[in-house]
Amino acid sequence: MATTLMSPMDWAAAEFGGAELGDQRRCPRLVRVAAKFAQNPHGTVSGSFKRWSEAKAAYRLLEQPDVTYEGVIAQHMKRVREDCRQGGEYLLVEDTTSLDFTSHLAAQDMGRIGDDGGRGLYVHSTLALKIERWNQGQEPQVTIEGLLDQRWWARTMPTIGIGKETKRKRLSRRRESQRWAAVVEQIGPPQGGATWTFMADRESDIYETFERCQKNRWHFIIRANQPRALAEEGGSVFEVVAKSPELGRFFVDLRARPGQAARRAQVVVRTCTVRLRGPWRPGGWLDPLTVNVVEAREIDAPQGVEPIRWVLLTDWPVGKFEQAMRVIKAYTRRWLIEEYHKALKTGTGIEDSQLTTAQRITALLGILAVVSVRLVNMKLLATTLPDEPIAPDEIGPEGLAILQAEYGRPAGGWTNASVLVSIARLGGFLARKGDGSPGWITIWRGLRQLMWCIQGYDLAQGTKCG
Repeated sequence: MATTLMSPMDWAAAEFGGAELGDQRRCPRLVRVAAKFAQNPHGTVSGSFKRWSEAKAAYRLLEQPDVTYEGVIAQHMKRVREDCRQGGEYLLVEDTTSLDFTSHLAAQDMGRIGDDGGRGLYVHSTLALKIERWNQGQEPQVTIEGLLDQRWWARTMPTIGIGKETKRKRLSRRRESQRWAAVVEQIGPPQGGATWTFMADRESDIYETFERCQKNRWHFIIRANQPRALAEEGGSVFEVVAKSPELGRFFVDLRARPGQAARRAQVVVRTCTVRLRGPWRPGGWLDPLTVNVVEAREIDAPQGVEPIRWVLLTDWPVGKFEQAMRVIKAYTRRWLIEEYHKALKTGTGIEDSQLTTAQRITALLGILAVVSVRLVNMKLLATTLPDEPIAPDEIGPEGLAILQAEYGRPAGGWTNASVLVSIARLGGFLARKGDGSPGWITIWRGLRQLMWCIQGYDLAQGTKCG
């Protein structure tokens, strides 16, 4: 979070300055290249670098065999993991997205994506969200620390015959589903008084996910996907929680989805505690696990709209209505990883890359993955910590001077909200009374405009730049 409003060069030095790329000269070059991508995010080198000499240096860097995705992003993930051990509450949100390079026929080492008709790569991200505070509505106000973990792969295993596999054979081989909560075992238990909660959607509803979290003292909030059987009573988790008494009702703001507008939904809340029956695995039956269950079921949904029903499995306390609300509203923050993947694909345009090998494309991914964190976090700073003052050296005295020349100095001084709204105005945000908060795309456009102004600051000082 602390790097979000830095100048592109300072930001790049903080996020990539310790990279080990096989030659000590490559790290300073990586910092310069990353600063350019931060200033003008683009999936193609030619889109971010206007001078051929700079573009050529970027190509040379990304073409080096020792410049790998893992080497590029390691410093960022090291910083994030250290930050998450400094105490506080963290939501560690996982999801997977695909990068589509079907039309990029020259790209080598691609795998199958989607229904196997496309070519590309899969990216699995674990986004670290810090809970800065809880508001009166039991809603967590969060900022993004960064990527706790991220991994990519090309799906190359043939699909022919997979459907005829026996359960024993399928469970005995390596499977893509094992990526869920793999970071839990990789990092181990939290330290320094920090509280970590693993959070993911229905695809992560795998018994080993719960085992990994409990073994390593991670909390969890996972949306149920399977009608899991119970160890000591009949029925499934879905059936048992549906029969539990109502705790209360409240409204949830739902984001716009494909084919559905954003809306406010009233949900009925029910909870229970169950003991899950352990499934069979090669080697025997797994031990039962005790989990809490929270159901949020929509009532009075608009005509023609399927009402939501979220069944969440967690180890957070749920005995009181306010506790159950916290679980549900924490789960609503899961959308930030979808927003992050949107920033990666739409904001930085990683799928537009014309690099020709998976090694080069993923080295670029290592840069743009961190740029995307910066893009999304800008909006959160304005809404989560709006009144936090900004020192001139955080965004740079030139940047603040330009914003002040354009819009005047705010009466309360420069804060996260006033700086980011001013930056968004450079990107086209009107800042009218009913306009709400600017989105990250508008802030990004304004930041790019501000960076151009800063470049010509010595000539443009004291003039308008909008």
